[in-house]
Amino acid sequence: MEIRFQNSPAEVKNMDTQLLRNNFLIQKLMTDDVITLMYSHYDRVIIGGVKPVSKTVSLANENELRAEYFLQRREMGIINVGGDGQVIADGQTFSVNKLDCLYLGKGTKSVSFKSADQNKAACFYILSAPAHQAYPTTLLKKENAISNTVGSLETSNHRTIYKYIHAEGIQSAQLVMGLTILEKGSVWNTMPAHTHTRRMEAYFYFDVPENQVVFHLMGEPQQTRHIIVQNHEAVVSPPWSIHSGCGTSNYGFIWGMAGENYTYTDMDAVSINELL
Repeated sequence: MEIRFQNSPAEVKNMDTQLLRNNFLIQKLMTDDVITLMYSHYDRVIIGGVKPVSKTVSLANENELRAEYFLQRREMGIINVGGDGQVIADGQTFSVNKLDCLYLGKGTKSVSFKSADQNKAACFYILSAPAHQAYPTTLLKKENAISNTVGSLETSNHRTIYKYIHAEGIQSAQLVMGLTILEKGSVWNTMPAHTHTRRMEAYFYFDVPENQVVFHLMGEPQQTRHIIVQNHEAVVSPPWSIHSGCGTSNYGFIWGMAGENYTYTDMDAVSINELL
C-alpha cells in the first residue's frame, strides 16, 4: 500500500506537472488479479481498485493500519465499473454488477472479490475511511439509487448524478459516495466548481474512451492547475481545492468524500468568474 502525505496550498502552487501527478494522480488501479491501494493522509482515506480475472482476490490486512484486520476500525464503499462480479464479505456473497454499490461496515473481517466471467472482468473501485460506528453491510443497485439530471447540452455539462452512500441513502460513519454519468456531447463535470474545507474528495474516472482524456482541474480557486487523466485513474482532491474536469469525450466518474461533515450539500460555491 502506497502512503502519501498532505501538501499545503503554498506548496502546490509551485509544483510542476510531474510533481502534481506524483502527489495527486493514482494510476494502475485496475491491474489483473491484484489489489492496488493508496493511503492518503487527507482524512486518512484509502483509495484502491481490484480487477479479479483468473482468480478470487482477497483483501489483505495492511501493516500500516496496525489492526487485526483491514476493516477493524474502518468502513468501505465499493462500486463496480466493469463486468458482472461478486464480493464475498464474512462468508456472504453479494452480486455487484456494473455501477452497483456495496457498503461494508466497520468490523467486517474478510473481504474478497471475483468476476462472473474472466473474459469480462469486474473492476471494483474502493474507498475506505476510518469509522467511529458500525453500520450494516448494504448493497444498492444502480437503478435504485437516488438520481437527478442537471446541466444542459448548451453548456456541455448535461449529466446524471447517482447518490449511493449519503444521509438519505446507504448509512455510514463518514463516507459519502456516488457517481456521475455525462451524456454524449457533454464534457464538463462539477462546473461551476466548489470547495469544502471540511472534507477531502477523490475522483475516479471510468468509461473514458481509448485515446481520449480528461483534464482534471484542481487547486485554490485563483491558483488552478490541471492533471491529464486517463481511463481508470483517480485524483485526490485536498479540502481546500476545487475539483472539476473537462474531457475530450463524455465519460463517467465516481466521487467520494470523507471528513468532518457528512452532508452531501455542504459546499462553498465558486462561480466561473472567480476562477481568474
